[in-house]
Amino acid sequence: MSGAAPGRVALVGGGPGPLDLLTVRALRLLRAADVVIADRLGPAAEIRAELRPDALLVDVGKHPGHHPVPQERISALLVEHALAGRTVVRLKGGDPFVLGRGGEEVLACRAAGIEVEVVPGISSALAVPQAADVPVTHRGVAAGVHVVSGHDAAGPHGPSVATLAALADDTLTTVVLMGVGALPALVGAALAHGVPGERPVAIVENGHTPRQRTTRTTLERAVRAAEEAQVRSPAVIVIGEVARPGLLGAEPPALEEEPAVLGAGVLAGAPVGLPAVPLAPPVAPRAPSVASLAPTVGSADASTLVTGLSATGPGA
Repeated sequence: MSGAAPGRVALVGGGPGPLDLLTVRALRLLRAADVVIADRLGPAAEIRAELRPDALLVDVGKHPGHHPVPQERISALLVEHALAGRTVVRLKGGDPFVLGRGGEEVLACRAAGIEVEVVPGISSALAVPQAADVPVTHRGVAAGVHVVSGHDAAGPHGPSVATLAALADDTLTTVVLMGVGALPALVGAALAHGVPGERPVAIVENGHTPRQRTTRTTLERAVRAAEEAQVRSPAVIVIGEVARPGLLGAEPPALEEEPAVLGAGVLAGAPVGLPAVPLAPPVAPRAPSVASLAPTVGSADASTLVTGLSATGPGA
């Protein structure tokens, strides 16, 4: 396609996982795309049935401790395909601008003179706690939310001043994304900072899927509880009074294994069943358990409530 006019790029938020939680605009762009460059999380495994038969689907998914396609190469792929005149969708889990490195991809495209738009998605920071009946804000309980990456806690200097302040404020909720490996460091720093050990914690694995499981515990018992439950990523960690068991009554039942249906109503057309079509990502090692990452923090007789799957837990 030498000499062709440049194509365009759309960074599309895929939401927390189910295909039917995509926005209408996201689905329209996916159906029109020449190339889809997809993350591991979000609806990537279900998306093939919605693409054009000749569309190219590129898997750039990252696994814990295993990033086969570096971020710089992902940005380069967007530019290369767009410069070849193709319409490109970068399908990202959650929202592109919530700890998704979407800003870096926008900058790379604009530096190359490529038109780029950003389509919002439902962030897992909000949607995954909601799936487990954990409202990140609740009148009279929490009036604000602090969202942070687990990398914030796992750095050489520990959690930032802002994160420690949020953890210590009982009117705020702290939501940690990509934080399973960082949980020991986060808990240790929070307790050393004077955060009450009885602060409620909810760890929600595989939110909005039939494999969803919630471990409810407290800050001082969180590391031991996560180790005993064999918590694995992907998981969202919620720390704050909104994570207290029974805040909204009984938790909702787990999702059933059934295909999503799109194409009806405002999306037009006949309903389309969406079988799970794996993208065959590179083989990645199983995510490490919390226990292997740091010494246990907390009491050996931790009181823990695990709902969803059995205590053996899902794989990474």
